Amino acid sequence: MTNGTPARPAAAQASAGDLLHLVRSGRATTRGALQRVTGLSRATVGQRLDRLFRAGWLREGAGTPVSSPLGGRPSVRLEFDDAHAVVLAADLETRHARTALLTLTGEVVAERGGALRVEDGPERVLDRLGAVFGELLRESGRDAAAVCGIGLAVPGPVDSATGRVVQPPIMPGWDGYDIRGRLRRAFLDHAGHTGHAGPFAHAGAAAPVPVLVDNDANLMAYAEQRAHYPDCSAFALVKVSTGIGAGVVVDGSLYRGIDGGAGDIGHIRVPGVPGSAAALCKCGSYGCLAAVASGRAVAARLAAAGVPAASGSDVRELLAAGHPEAVGLAREAGRQVGEVLATVVTLLNPGVLMIAGDLAGTPFLTGVRELLYQRALPRSTAHLEIVTSRLGGRAGLVGAGALVVEHLYAPERVEERLAALGV
Repeated sequence: MTNGTPARPAAAQASAGDLLHLVRSGRATTRGALQRVTGLSRATVGQRLDRLFRAGWLREGAGTPVSSPLGGRPSVRLEFDDAHAVVLAADLETRHARTALLTLTGEVVAERGGALRVEDGPERVLDRLGAVFGELLRESGRDAAAVCGIGLAVPGPVDSATGRVVQPPIMPGWDGYDIRGRLRRAFLDHAGHTGHAGPFAHAGAAAPVPVLVDNDANLMAYAEQRAHYPDCSAFALVKVSTGIGAGVVVDGSLYRGIDGGAGDIGHIRVPGVPGSAAALCKCGSYGCLAAVASGRAVAARLAAAGVPAASGSDVRELLAAGHPEAVGLAREAGRQVGEVLATVVTLLNPGVLMIAGDLAGTPFLTGVRELLYQRALPRSTAHLEIVTSRLGGRAGLVGAGALVVEHLYAPERVEERLAALGV
């Protein structure tokens, strides 16, 4: 899926879904503009817009009318109606989870955060997420029937076609598990059955709420690029927390690889690391980047030196307090990550490289810059911005919500849903 602007649709191909996409993207926001872009007649545009109005997905804006370039009476602006449904999202980390209720345009309506250990397994974790979803709905005064989809970010590689994690090193018991089905059941168990026709009603019954699952770094990259760097055609985000992973957005679309394994840079072997137990990675190999430069690795070094630390979040707190040993180790971890990123930057040639996660502070970023600029060719970094996260802890949630919305309101899916609604 993509948030880029598609080629101009031919008149015979410009469906109601295409018109909705043009309005949502801002490319055409009046009836006249839709006619010009698609080549459809005024009557045909009106008929297709009427279907979107009846579904409750489009509205006429209450703001200032849009002046016509040809003169005459100003046109009424068309807007995507983000009030007709809501999205539930969760960002699952190794020891913590965030959940939120969002509008269709990504505004957070209600949010929760708390301890939740991924190693407790999918049954317990997903049931708890379902319970929190129910609490968020009650807290916000929303009905379960208003939920059009659920998005979940997880700290492991995901096959997007099935929504199942594939051999995740730090998610024991999750490999191949039916996350979509279990989370949907947990949502229904805890949010309750209202008996009302929701956004997926058809033939007098409600269709199953869709659940989409993706890697956390992917969804963070998707959210950050869309929100703050929409014109960047090659965007990379590296999350350094308990583990290390990367998300890549090319031309507005997530790049996942063949089966969701793209961006798993935490398991690239770092040159010169001795094959000791200290460099044993969760994947079973020695010398992986995650084993020597992640938040977990830095925490282990601090603990060995007598500093209480067990996770990336503990390291983050020490860095915020200016702990000298934590600062030194974070900078060294940044240098090790920077060495690997020199290859990544040479391969992808991104315009923006974003560092996110528990270690994404000044010491770590300084280390990344030192090695990256030293190792990469000047040509690869001439137009590169190295930045830190702008959405912060909400990036995964916003990305999960956006994934659901882009899936549901893609032009071809709009046609399917309108037909199911009978409009």
